[in-house]
Amino acid sequence: MPHPARVLGHGDVRRVLRHVATHRHACRDRVLVLLSFKAGLRACEIAGLTWPMLLRPDGRIGDQVFVAATIAKNGLARRIPLHPELSLALADLHLSTGQPRAGPVARSERGNHMTPRSVVNWFAATYASLSLDGCSSHSGRRTFITRSAQLLSRTGGSLRDVQELAGHKRLTTTECYIEGDRDAQRRLIRLV
Repeated sequence: MPHPARVLGHGDVRRVLRHVATHRHACRDRVLVLLSFKAGLRACEIAGLTWPMLLRPDGRIGDQVFVAATIAKNGLARRIPLHPELSLALADLHLSTGQPRAGPVARSERGNHMTPRSVVNWFAATYASLSLDGCSSHSGRRTFITRSAQLLSRTGGSLRDVQELAGHKRLTTTECYIEGDRDAQRRLIRLV
């Protein structure tokens, strides 16, 4: 049975972002990383994301990502509020690509949609170049879901909110993504 994708710490995510800043397509690559880590998107959703799913009627970046049923797994559309860092990266990419109102957000070398496979391969190559073993295109998604669950007590939300953000049909699926935190477990035991 394969191991689940590795959950990355804050330092590792910063390392990935510093690394992609040196890439030829740095703006696009930063968006790829942040769509995974700050919105929890799957590779197929990143590949299928278009500008109308992000833009307000005036053509500026909105405050949410609309994951259309046509690109979502199991056809479950959802809306994800934009993290400020992702919003800035999207605005930079939007500006650097001529402020398109249509077409793919993640463009290939030829200007077409990146395919889900090319997104998966891009993440694999990026993690390999940083020697981040156990990581895959799903690492950002798993990290997003785990962190969201850990921060619930600060927001007054519930695990149902994380489930909806993740686009899972069942809460049990969301629970499988959440990695435990050994330090938090030690603190909890000391309080018992």
